[in-house]
Amino acid sequence: MHETLPQTLDVAAAGPATRAAAVQHSATPAAAAQRLNEAQRRAVDHDPEAGALLVIAGAGSGKTATLAARAARHIERGVSPARLLLLTFSRRAASEMRRRVGRTLQHALGWPATSAAPQLPWCGTFHSVAARLLREAAPRIGLASGFTVLDRGDAEDLLGLARQELGLAARHKRFPLAGTCLALHSRVVNTGRPLAEVVARDYPWCAGELPALEQLFAAFAAAKRAQHSLDYDDLLLAWWHLMRDAAWAARIAARFDAVLVDEAQDINHLQADIVQALRPRGNGLTLVGDDAQAIYGFRGAEVRHLLDFPARFGGAAGDAGEAGDAGDAAAPPRPAQVLLLERNYRSTAPILAASNAVIALAERRFAKELWTVRTAAAQRQPALRTVADEAAQAEGVATAVLAARERGLALRRQAVLFRTAHHSTALELELARRRIPFVKYGGLRFVEAAHVKDVLALLRWADNPAAALAAWRVARLVPGFGPASARKVVDTLAAPERFTPPPAAAAAWGELAALMQHLRSDAARWPEDFARALAWYRPQLERLHDDAAARWADLQQLAALVPAHGSRAAFLTELALDPPAASSEEAGEPLLDEDYLVLSTIHSAKGQEWNAVHVLNVVDGCMPADMATGRADEIEEERRLLYVAMTRARDELTLWVPQRFYVTQQRAFGDRHLYALRSRFIPDEVLPLFDTAAAEEGAAPAAATAPHSPHSPHSPHSPHSPLPSTSPAPPTQTLPGACSPDGAPGLDLLQQLFTAPSGAAASPAQNGSPT
Repeated sequence: MHETLPQTLDVAAAGPATRAAAVQHSATPAAAAQRLNEAQRRAVDHDPEAGALLVIAGAGSGKTATLAARAARHIERGVSPARLLLLTFSRRAASEMRRRVGRTLQHALGWPATSAAPQLPWCGTFHSVAARLLREAAPRIGLASGFTVLDRGDAEDLLGLARQELGLAARHKRFPLAGTCLALHSRVVNTGRPLAEVVARDYPWCAGELPALEQLFAAFAAAKRAQHSLDYDDLLLAWWHLMRDAAWAARIAARFDAVLVDEAQDINHLQADIVQALRPRGNGLTLVGDDAQAIYGFRGAEVRHLLDFPARFGGAAGDAGEAGDAGDAAAPPRPAQVLLLERNYRSTAPILAASNAVIALAERRFAKELWTVRTAAAQRQPALRTVADEAAQAEGVATAVLAARERGLALRRQAVLFRTAHHSTALELELARRRIPFVKYGGLRFVEAAHVKDVLALLRWADNPAAALAAWRVARLVPGFGPASARKVVDTLAAPERFTPPPAAAAAWGELAALMQHLRSDAARWPEDFARALAWYRPQLERLHDDAAARWADLQQLAALVPAHGSRAAFLTELALDPPAASSEEAGEPLLDEDYLVLSTIHSAKGQEWNAVHVLNVVDGCMPADMATGRADEIEEERRLLYVAMTRARDELTLWVPQRFYVTQQRAFGDRHLYALRSRFIPDEVLPLFDTAAAEEGAAPAAATAPHSPHSPHSPHSPHSPLPSTSPAPPTQTLPGACSPDGAPGLDLLQQLFTAPSGAAASPAQNGSPT
């Protein structure tokens, strides 16, 4: 039996026809331009003092428009835009939210379209808001005001240095690489689970290295503290620590009259606690998300935080008085209300019927059923195509794509989605053979390019003189400096006057020293500082890189971003948290075709839509992935991944089921291919909702489906045994030492973050995670 959570304010109790007749446009000023339906209007008009609101917004149900109108309604009710906190998960989403809210207010207030829309200074990602709050609080919590935010690459390099200094890289036994260690550390922080539990669940091959890992993470924390640096995960953890302190929680919560959270299904335990501490009674709190689209477990997100949200505001007093106004401290939270958005504006009815059937088999969910009033000349059932192997799948997809193009559907309105990037290899070869242009999303981020990292390191070192990693990189750029000289620079950071450059490099070092002196002086001005940094770096660029012209063009693009940031620290922080995604290092042959097909992983496709969608390898071992079948919660996330892929389609949807996979690592006289089963997420009872096709000649005898059970046998690709279940993480603990935000010296947050206690037990300070 599948557990469904209770739903309240359900305006969709009747059938689709009745529901369609009930759809109406809002008469309220703020929603007039949004043309909201009844359920959306009720979400917008929910009384902020009536308790927290959770909006379960199905795929394609107008989530962004509803949240933007809700924010605009708060402002209409008298909330200052500067006291409205909107939390998102990407800079693009934050920009879109600002644009939508501004446009809605323009219509509501009758302003002309050419007038400037009201600004939302506190609309941003969780991490960017955390960085801003920490910058303001830094002098009182033990942080240097110019602390550095490390991007993922820099954090991995710093942890790698600690790994080498501890001798872990030179042992006779294999030790996890720096990238693996950083991922493990990040998982501990974002899930809130002890190190031993995370290793047992997700990194079992590291089980014998617990003491060494604890030592490594303690050294990593010590290095960050010494260099006044925070990595990506530390930002959330530091904000969490602040909200655990009663005085700081009250101070931060008092800054905002309303808090709105987008994509709430993607929050982790730190973010869930932060949100509750911001509005402990629930007043003025709005969360919008969809449990059926929770697919970022690898980042530490857990759908249980959304599913359990009503219980956090269920009327029990609990610890509700931890933050908020003094007059409300003793009052219990109001019960949270749940509102469903089920009208879909994207897909046809047959696609929605199949998608609803797939997600209905989920073990725990908010019960909802997407519906639509879309009419089309021909509404096709989604297709389930069984083919012999991956080559036949590639040929079938290419043929279908060209046929749709001949019917007038542009290639860019078609997409091929897949679970993992390498699943499209055979298709890419087939597309190249047929001269079908395509774009595949992925690759190095802009800030990972060497020349961009050089300039950013120069600015980081100017901003934070203790940033050893940045100092090392910049010193290596000086003509005549080798590793030994760069090491001496790092060793003398605390007393730079003790450093003497090599005689042959004295002049070059003098130029850099003069630049750094200016950048750290009161005469420094932003954004002129960036131009000075580029002027110093250009000769180094031309000396070090043959393709200097292309790289210089990248830096000019970087310079174009500078005026949008008010300070050097804001610029560096924003690039570390949400960097651009392209660079000249990735440039290949120019795409001169007038059209192109979209290839994308399902994770990258979330939030997008196309008229026609093909989903590759809908078989057990690929979907669910064979590495994600160890626990029931992993299998449920894989089910949601398929649901997300299916709901990207507007008019046409095709799921492909290749039955034979060729392999290269088998015994000499064994069969060199494996038969696959149709994904367990498409059981026999769901098949009538698909247009099925017989297997191609030469395929396996039957397209059987895998048993629908979280403990069903795994794909023959990798027959792993399920991991034993683990006990839940212990409850979080309030940290001692609460103090007045106006007192001195204030909360020593750095001590809370980075001091590793003795002993092997996991702790917030040692592993970066509350236990």
